[in-house]
Amino acid sequence: MDSPRPPARPRVGLLGTGPWARRTHAPALAAHAGSDFAGVWGRRPEAAAGLADAYGVKVYEDPDALFADCDVVAFALPPDVQAPLAVRAAAAGCQLLLDKPVSTTVEDARAVADAVARHGVASVVFLTLRFAEPAAGWVAEQAGRSGWFTASAHWLGAVFPPDGTPSAYADSPWRKAKGGLWDVGPHALSVLIPVLGDVTAVTAARGPSDVVQLSLRHASGAASTAVLSLGAPAAAAGVGLELRGAEGVFSLPDWTDVPGAYGRALDALLTAVRTGVADPRDAEFAARLTEILAEAEAQLPA
Repeated sequence: MDSPRPPARPRVGLLGTGPWARRTHAPALAAHAGSDFAGVWGRRPEAAAGLADAYGVKVYEDPDALFADCDVVAFALPPDVQAPLAVRAAAAGCQLLLDKPVSTTVEDARAVADAVARHGVASVVFLTLRFAEPAAGWVAEQAGRSGWFTASAHWLGAVFPPDGTPSAYADSPWRKAKGGLWDVGPHALSVLIPVLGDVTAVTAARGPSDVVQLSLRHASGAASTAVLSLGAPAAAAGVGLELRGAEGVFSLPDWTDVPGAYGRALDALLTAVRTGVADPRDAEFAARLTEILAEAEAQLPA
């Protein structure tokens, strides 16, 4: 990767104005010590103006104008809106801080990864468990072990609970359409793959609500399962991941401070730009996640 070197304080533009942008992206960008939060673009001009005003930054009516003014573009958009804009941002020479999934189609996810390579820019995908502490450090520690036998993961969200108040993300059309497989599946895979190796086979089955259960085989020979949902009852919601192997049983620790994790994702992106070494959590990795999830989705009944 031969990425353009950023200025001493790179300018970061944000695309998106939804709850994720307001709660995580914008606060983290405003607090980041090594960059300047430069502006906001959104599909809803009034929301973009409100978010920009809250942080004293420029509101953009045109994403290409933001690309021209900024060194880094942070994305807080639905995946299939994100992907074509990411291709345009890469062509403009911007470094990409992407959200997961980068797209829900293999073609578009691959287009983003190819644009990153073609235009020599850096990319990082914000996968929460790979940046939030102590979870991120735990993943790195487990990736250094060998002799894994099996693993089980569950991410059961109550975004659309059958028995309570929907979450702040319940107004997201793409989450309603694609469910837990696509929204939280990337999180589970982002831990299982670096520890157990790439997925060599996947089988998917439906459960109640939007539940999808994945059975996976990995390059290491280990087997794993992942149960994913956004429609869990509130009392059943939770996240967990357990690894079992020759060295024992290891459980994913809790994590906090998601805006801080987003700041570390930006740090990782700027490190990739400075060193010219691609981050392992880049657009290429995101494209691989999309390939696995698309293969799983194709096995599910319509």
